[in-house]
Amino acid sequence: MKKSYFSFLIFASMLLFGCNNANSEAPAVIPPVIPPVVIQDTSFVKGADISWLPQMEATGYKFYNDQGVEQDCFQILKDHGINTIRLRTWVNPSNDKASGHCSKAETVAMAVRAQQWGMRVMIDFHYNDSWADPSKQKKPAAWVGHSFPQLLTDVYDYTLDVMTALKTAGVSPEWVQVGNEIPGGLLLPEGSTSNWSQCVQLLNKGYDAVKAVNPQTKVVLHVDQGNNNARFRWWFDNAKANGAKYDVIGMSYYPYWLEGKPDYTLSINDLGNNLKDMVSRYGKEVMVVEVGGDDTKAQNTYDMLMAVQQKVKAVPDTKGLGVIYWEPEGAKSWSGYSLSAWGEDGRPTKALDAFLDFKIEAK
Repeated sequence: MKKSYFSFLIFASMLLFGCNNANSEAPAVIPPVIPPVVIQDTSFVKGADISWLPQMEATGYKFYNDQGVEQDCFQILKDHGINTIRLRTWVNPSNDKASGHCSKAETVAMAVRAQQWGMRVMIDFHYNDSWADPSKQKKPAAWVGHSFPQLLTDVYDYTLDVMTALKTAGVSPEWVQVGNEIPGGLLLPEGSTSNWSQCVQLLNKGYDAVKAVNPQTKVVLHVDQGNNNARFRWWFDNAKANGAKYDVIGMSYYPYWLEGKPDYTLSINDLGNNLKDMVSRYGKEVMVVEVGGDDTKAQNTYDMLMAVQQKVKAVPDTKGLGVIYWEPEGAKSWSGYSLSAWGEDGRPTKALDAFLDFKIEAK
């Protein structure tokens, strides 16, 4: 361990400061890197996917706390109860401000930084060069034209490479998503759910690579519309029938994107019932890995987040792991995204207070 310690400090320093100071002058003296802490927090997850953060900082965006004082975004999040950071990673991304970056090196640098702040880490493999979601599950450009056997190798080797880079940097993610919002499958057309056998083979290659590097890391399979029980039963019944390997069922829950944009109060009980059904039906842990609400209705989003946390915490046998907000820091003035928890004044909105205000009763 001592032999690799100094090497790690140099590696982490290069990654962290190379990514974080892209558009600013290099400091005369680089401060020493804080040794990574060992994360032993097994409490309820109160998380944030903040994969835009390095780009926001590089373009000069400033973050302010509730009192209007400029602070590191991590400090502001931590002061609002956030204990977990989720990071997406793309294969060969562009340099586009909002739809690029998130390369292996950038993801590792952010994971190191999150761990230095005492945060738990989740990695989200999209298996694409940019966004993967229910409407688009394209292959990375470098994998286009590959045969199905080669795609299996691609998934395994790429996943192993990123996981190994994280481990070398001193980070062992607590959770890893194999695919992002994959109701229709991944790496289409070969990995479509119209061919469950092939879809599951690809997922299992990701699982195997994660476990080869860190057997303790829990693998998450992620489907959208967490309030839609029929959708989840169909998906995970087929996954089970075809031998899918995973540890956690991940859900997105965005009332804003449901047809007609109904208020969360009309679907929150469906979410709660689905969470419990997934645990009883498949014996897995569950987590809401993406959630968000209208940034112009901060009180409503606050109320929704309180309710979502309550539903997840109510899952029996502590199998409800927690809730992760998708890009709360991604202010609309910078990203154009309407579901952040950040205002035009550079400060968090009332919505983010929900993580701090939701108390876990000690048993």
